[in-house]
Order: sequence, then C-alpha cells, then structure tokens
Amino acid sequence: MKNFLRLFLISIVLSSTLNSCNKSVKETESGEGDFKYLVDQFKDIRVLRYRVPGFDQLTQQQKKFIYYLSEAALDGRDILWAQNFKYNLPVRKTVEAIINNYDGDKESDDYKGFIVYAKRIFFANGIHHHYSNDKFKPDFSREFFESQIRQCDPETLPLRKGEKVDDFISFLSPIIFDETLYPRKIEQKQGVDIITSSSTNMYEGVTQKEVEDYYASKMDPSDPHPVSIGLNSRLIMKDGKIIEEVYKAGGLYGQAIESIIVNLEKASMFAETDTQKKELGILIDYYKTGNLRTWDDYNVIWAKDTEPEVDYINGFIETYGDPLGMKATWEAIVDYKDIEATKRTEIISENAQWFEDHSPIQPEYRKAKVTGVAAKVINIAMLGGDCYPASPIGINLPNADWIRKEVGSKSVTLANITDAYDMASQGSGFLEEFAANEEEIERARLYGNMASTLMTDLHECVGHASGKLAEGTDPNALKNYSSALEEARADLFALYFLMDQKIIDLKLLPNSEAAEAEYDSYMRNGLMTQLVRIKPGKQIEEAHMRDRALIAHWAFDKGQAENVVEMFKKDGKTYVRINDYQKLRDLFGQLLKEIQRIKSEGDFEAGKKLIEDYGVKVDETLHSELLDRYTNLKLAPYSGFINPVMKPVVNADGEITDIKIEYVDDYLSQMMYYGRNYSFLPAYN
Repeated sequence: MKNFLRLFLISIVLSSTLNSCNKSVKETESGEGDFKYLVDQFKDIRVLRYRVPGFDQLTQQQKKFIYYLSEAALDGRDILWAQNFKYNLPVRKTVEAIINNYDGDKESDDYKGFIVYAKRIFFANGIHHHYSNDKFKPDFSREFFESQIRQCDPETLPLRKGEKVDDFISFLSPIIFDETLYPRKIEQKQGVDIITSSSTNMYEGVTQKEVEDYYASKMDPSDPHPVSIGLNSRLIMKDGKIIEEVYKAGGLYGQAIESIIVNLEKASMFAETDTQKKELGILIDYYKTGNLRTWDDYNVIWAKDTEPEVDYINGFIETYGDPLGMKATWEAIVDYKDIEATKRTEIISENAQWFEDHSPIQPEYRKAKVTGVAAKVINIAMLGGDCYPASPIGINLPNADWIRKEVGSKSVTLANITDAYDMASQGSGFLEEFAANEEEIERARLYGNMASTLMTDLHECVGHASGKLAEGTDPNALKNYSSALEEARADLFALYFLMDQKIIDLKLLPNSEAAEAEYDSYMRNGLMTQLVRIKPGKQIEEAHMRDRALIAHWAFDKGQAENVVEMFKKDGKTYVRINDYQKLRDLFGQLLKEIQRIKSEGDFEAGKKLIEDYGVKVDETLHSELLDRYTNLKLAPYSGFINPVMKPVVNADGEITDIKIEYVDDYLSQMMYYGRNYSFLPAYN
C-alpha cells in the first residue's frame, strides 16, 4: 500500500545513491560551479539545497499557481509535528523562544549542544529521530535548559492556561531528559503492544487489539471501492468509548487545515486546466468535511489528470508514521515537469503491460490490463510536511488498490532532488572503502547514477503499479508488515527487470554491465552498508531498511549452495561480491513471486516470517566493524533539504506580477522563519 520512495526518511535515497554516498563539509563547499549544495552538517545529518531549474521560463500563471500551492505546502508544518508526538509543539516553541532570547556565551558547550539539538528536532519534525525513531539525547545540561526557560518572557513560552513557569519546567524537562519517557516514536518489536509502546500521536488510551478490533468492525469485505479507513483521524478512548477525532476544518488540526484551504482556493484561480481547478475544489471539500469518500473522489480525478505541467501533492497520504500502517501523516510537494527527462519514464509507461505480462509472479495475480500508469520526471519547487527536510526521490500515488486498478496512478521521479544528492556525494571515499574491487568501483563510476535512477523509475512506474489482490483480500491484511513488504515487492520488480534484455532494447541502459552496477550497490547496501544508520545493539526497524535487508539476506541465503553472492574478508575488512548476476536475478524473481502471493492473498503469517527471519536481525560483529570504517570517513548517513524562498513581485496596485526564486543557505534561520510565519496550531493538540 505504501508507494512513497523515501529517505527516512524517508528516505530510500541512501540505498540508491550510497554507491557514491556522502561528502564531507569541506569537500562539497563549492558544489556545481558557484552553487553550494551542502549548507550544514551535524551529528548524522547533512542539509543540502536544491536548484529549481527553468523556473524563469514558466508562464506567469504557472508561477503564481506554484506560489500559492507552495504556501499551502508550508501551512501544514505544525500538523506533522503534532502527529509525530503530542508534546512536540511545546518542545519546539520552547526551543524557539530560547534561541530568540539567548544573549549568553554562544561558544559555551551547553549552547552549542543546544543548537545541535534544535537542528536535530527541526530536521526530524520532533524529538524522535526521523529514521531510527529513537528519542534524541540532549548534548546540554538540564540546568542550562531550565535556566534559559526562566530567562524567557513567559508570553513567548507555550504555557497552559494559568500555568506557572516552574510547573511548566517540571512538565517539559522530563520529556526531553528522561530516557525512559517516550523513548520511541514507532515500536515494531515482536511481542509488544506496538500501539501502547509507540509515542506517535495517532492513538491515545487504546491498545493494539482495541484498534484492530475497532477497524475490523468498520470494514465491509463486499465493498469494491473501500475507503482507507482511519487514514485521517486520531483514535482515542474517551469516557470508556473509542472515538475518532477527524483531521478537518473545525476538527482536529483545523486551524492549520483552514490556512491550507485558503491558499488552495487562491491557487485554484491559476490552475492550468478546468479539470485541475475541479480537483482542487474536491480536495478543499475533503479538507472541510474529512470525508474519505471525497478523498477517493479527489484521487480518482487527480490520477486521471496528466495534462498539466505543474502538479502537487497535498494531504494525509503515507502511513509509515503509524505502527499499524493505517493512519497517514500530512505531506505536500509542489512540482513541475522536466520535459526532456520525462521521455525516459514515458518509455517505461508505454511498456507497462509488457512488464506486467512478463513478470515472474503467478498469472492469476497479474493485471490483465495495466491501467493509466502516467510517469514523468519532475523538478521540485517546494517541499512540505513529511517530505521536508527529508525528501523522497520517487513517488507513485494514489495508494488505494481499487483506484490503481480501475483508474491508474501517477509515477514521478524527482530530478532536481536526485541531482542535488549526486552533486553533493561525489568523491566521498565511501565507494573505495566498501566496494569489493576496482572493477566494481569503475562500474559504479560509469553506470551507477543512470542505473540507480532507472531503478527508481521502475520501482515507481511499474513496480508499485503491478500485480493485483485476490478477490476478497483485505488490503490491510498485512498490518504492520505491509510497508516493508510493499517496498520489497516494488524493489524486486525493478531489480528483476533491470537485468532484462528489454531494458537494453528500449535504450534505457546501454548494456547489462550497467544493471550489474545497481546489483552490486543493492546487495552491498542490503547486506552491509545500510547498517551504518543503526546504533549498536539495535535491530532494523524502518520499513525501507527492512525491505532491503530482506531481499539481500534472502538472496544471499538461497544462493549459498551455488555461491551466487559471497561475503569475504580482505585485510580484516568484510566485502560483498556477486559471482553470478543471472542466478541472482532468478532469485529476485522467485522472491518477487512469493511476496506478490503474500500480498495478493493477505498471508500475514508468511509475510511476518519473511520480515522477521531476514529483514530485522543485525550481526553485531559486522555492525561494529562497519561503524568503525564509516566513522573514519567522517560522513553523515542522512540527508535532507532547505527550501528556496519564493518572493512575489508586487506592483503599485498590490497585484503580484512575478515570482522570483531566492536560494538561502542558513538552515537554522529557515527553521526559525517557518516557526514565526507558518505556525497555526496551538501547542497542545
């Protein structure tokens, strides 16, 4: 069901670009020409800028459309913070107040540690790491924090009605400093109640069983067009009854949603087509009512509307932030078409039926007719919500299986985001450290970027769009394992066809060696290098990491008899080497067939076993070695972005006559600016 290719994250970009990986601050100062891509680096994070190419060539109507859509994309920022954890907004507003008020020694260890903490929570949209879900440990003293709160004007602090500053400190300090309090945003361990063990603010006072029973009672297996139950609500226990608090104007998060609506209404005046204007009207109606049937109506018309050059995503869409994979976080992007690069994805879309017909999955689970796979390459103009700062590199939406089957989907690759990653990742030394030999390194240099880009295209354009459910299968049957299994299914589809002669015939890759470069990268990452993102003693939790670990470890295990893939030592260091690429491709096909069966039949136990056996466990000895090798490179394993600023040009009559793009390079200043100008929710929600 999850069709967002993320960097958590979101994001999956590290798996496709880690063959070149990260570059140190000093090495990326210059960027491309005089454009500086890397603007900040702290802890395990680097912050980049992205270009907005060709914006000046857009029409004035398109620019104004983008501007108002961008304002709507920024308006929902508070919603994500509140969804991630119920006390995120009080923490953020307090941090902002301290930064604004501070007049002490800015070189002190406490202040420098406090600023790093601020940057980390701004990046994660809350006090838990955006990828590991662990609560951040402050690098400043409790005494420093509490003294700074006391020095702030109480009017600038998020005090509750009648609350004294000392009482507020007693409430807030443990949230930040007590490691046992709210330790994880999302908990996925076996044997625990993943609802009560998670700190995400999508449930309150309910257990996992109560949630599952509640939603099971709401489902109608005979409905051919089932809504995404629970997608846009918080489930709470109140006065002994379970109720849903719906996200809508006048409801939960209503103040922010009302501001989003205002800017969507302004944007609709500059829509490129009548259809686009109509779809925005339906989206606005959905935000006003919270009706999930209206959300489906919107997605149907949005998926069909492939004509406009400017497009957007705005809503409660992806469910990675819910332990059960049902409730969606709020996210937004604004984009416009890269016409030349789109020719590549159009070739894939035109051949979608061929890929489906030749898929190694069971014939009964193939689509007899692949409907409406609209693929294009886009440039991002603005990131918002759960797409900011950590951005996706590919998107395939809508998520509802029945819409994808009957209407189709839109699949996009984010060109300027991928380009920014690539430019900031050159010459890091990562490939030289972890590749098995010079042949792999040279292959990656020649073909790595083109192969990883095509991997993303195939994953989004045809991977997520492939296959179908058996009649009567509950689309939520795989529960908390659905995200990882769906991403694995799309990855396997891409991996399987990447090595097909059809790809060369379509001139998408020049030769099979280019596909081998991606196989090298994928297996190296899945078996080894993605572990540098995990703390010692931890298991794999995030869905995309589980997906890659599952595929790599399963293929390694099943290919051992023929030594298809081997892990070996050289000079005390571990490496991965593929000995038979075609047999590895066959293994990818076998696993794709099984995971498609699991999804089509809703086989929860089989899906659970695959994930738990191959996608979760970490070899502690190997992990320790990899962390040591990675630390020596002085790299940061996670990346995200700051947005450009859109400046309206206004004439004497107050009319906007143009929109100018301004690139900023101060990450902390952008976060503080957003806090001042796009904060619509009360601190407590």
